[in-house]
Amino acid sequence: MKKPIYKKVLLKISGEALMGKGSYGHDQQIIRRICMDIKAVTEAGVEVCLVVGGGNIYRGMSGAEHGMERASADYMGMLATVLNALALQNELEKIGVETRVLSAIQMMEICEPYIRRRAIRHMEHGRVVIFAAGTGNPFFTTDTTAALRAAEMGCDAILKGTQVDGVYSADPKKDKKAKRYSTLTYSQVLKNDLKVMDAAAISLARENDIPIIVFSIHTLGEFERVIHGAGKFTIIK
Repeated sequence: MKKPIYKKVLLKISGEALMGKGSYGHDQQIIRRICMDIKAVTEAGVEVCLVVGGGNIYRGMSGAEHGMERASADYMGMLATVLNALALQNELEKIGVETRVLSAIQMMEICEPYIRRRAIRHMEHGRVVIFAAGTGNPFFTTDTTAALRAAEMGCDAILKGTQVDGVYSADPKKDKKAKRYSTLTYSQVLKNDLKVMDAAAISLARENDIPIIVFSIHTLGEFERVIHGAGKFTIIK
C-alpha cells in the first residue's frame, strides 16, 4: 500500500458507535475492531489522537431537554466521555498500542490532565492520545472539542467516523434517493445546515484550514484506507 496522505490525524468517534446494536453501554467486539483499525494506522507511521463522545452513556443535551440545568447535564456528559476513553485505552493497550488518556477535567488518579505540550510529546513518541472530558467547559460539544484539539495538535485532518460512509443530502437509511457527496466546502455545510458537525466545529476547522473527512467507522479497515486516500468518504475543505 502506498504511503499515507496524512502524517498526523484526529479521529472523532461518537459514543453511539461503541454500543453496536445495543441501546446503551459498550459492545466489546465493536470496540476491539475499532482499536484494531487504529493500530493498523499507527503501524503505517501516522500519529493518531482521538476524541470520543459519551452518547452511549449520557447525553448532556438530552438531560437539558428533560429539565436538568444545562451546565450540570453537560458536565455529566463529559464524565461519560472519560468512561469511553478508558474503555478504548484498555482495549488498545491489550493489543499492544501504547495509549494515554488526557482529561480536560483533572482526575489524577485515573488519567493525565490535558496539557498541550505533553499531548504533542506523547504523539511524537508514537502513543495514541485520547482526549477526554470535552473542552472542560459546558455548552461545547465533543465535535467542537475535536476541531479544537486538532488545531492545537497541528493535525493534518479530522476524521469523523460515523454510521454511514460520508455526508448525504438526506438520511440514506430513510431515503434511497439520497445523494452522497464526495467533496463539500465548509460554507456549503454551514449554508445547507448539513448535520456533519456543529457550526462551531466547522468554523474552527475552516479557520485553521483543517479538512474534515467523514467515513463509516463500522467498515472494517476503512480508517486505514481513508488515510491512504482510498475507500468511501466525503471530504470537507
